[in-house]
Amino acid sequence: MAEHPDGLPGEARVKGANTSYAAREAARYLEENKIPFENVIVSCFDADTVVSPDYFACLTYCFMNCPDRHRASFQPIPVFHNNIWEVPGFARVIETGSSFFQLIETTDPERLVTFSSHSMSFKALVEVGYWSTDMISEDSGIFWKSYLHFDGQYQVVPMPMTLSMDIVDAGSWWGTVGSLYKQKRRWAWGVENFPLVMRGFLANKKISFFDKLQHGFKLFEGQVTWAALPFLLTFVGWLPAISAGNEFSNTVLYYNASRFTQAIFGLSTIALLGTIIMSLWLLPKKKKKFSLFWTLIHGLEWFLVPFILVFLSAMPALDAQTRLMLNKRMEFWVSDKRRT
Repeated sequence: MAEHPDGLPGEARVKGANTSYAAREAARYLEENKIPFENVIVSCFDADTVVSPDYFACLTYCFMNCPDRHRASFQPIPVFHNNIWEVPGFARVIETGSSFFQLIETTDPERLVTFSSHSMSFKALVEVGYWSTDMISEDSGIFWKSYLHFDGQYQVVPMPMTLSMDIVDAGSWWGTVGSLYKQKRRWAWGVENFPLVMRGFLANKKISFFDKLQHGFKLFEGQVTWAALPFLLTFVGWLPAISAGNEFSNTVLYYNASRFTQAIFGLSTIALLGTIIMSLWLLPKKKKKFSLFWTLIHGLEWFLVPFILVFLSAMPALDAQTRLMLNKRMEFWVSDKRRT
């Protein structure tokens, strides 16, 4: 048993400081007992993470089956299912969307980055110097730290296995809104990785230009899209009709703008309906039986998506990016979560 003391030099009150201290204590234990680091897999989980009985068997198989296992992280698919039927509808919708996003991310392993709960070789963790002790986004930060340390010879291996976590629940409707906003803002603070990664790319001459371009563009595009795209989809289509002068209102572009907007939203509606159907298939079974009325309400919750994307996704991202731009340090905030 080891207790992490407060106020160590170079540490902030972040998750990475805690996990790094625990990992150093584990390294000391392994050395004393003559257990090779290369025989150990370390998993970094959030406190609310629940794994299936087959999870560690799957992890062991993926680790042993990976040719370069000491240059890889192993990423399961995180889903937010633990208390999904106990939270307000808007929270259920936004975190179901987060689960879908993580599922989609695993289809592109060449550009996959660690997120939340993940595993890696203990030998690699020691070589790169453990998790960052002063960064809020340590889960993705450990990938970039390893990628730069090993000169681009580092990968994330997607695991065909899910693990379940809690959805934010502050105990009240408005409290949950505020807590979700703070959680997404903390996630969006991952933009702090961008300048660090770009500086590392400029200093490292062994990573190929194509790999730098590929990873750098995804990192940049993902943060910009997160903060800007919901605003563009929601408001830009209406700007010509609101702000156009007499000259522009007589043009073909003005005449067709509404039709373009209708086409975009029509396609989005089809995609939304597909998402609703998939969610009904993939969500865990309800612990209690709902009436037909409440089943219909749960389906209609998805029409809150435009408001959720703007106020609980784009705005927190824009908030985090603005704070970083103005050098306003953000402290690590622990999400309010509960389940019965």
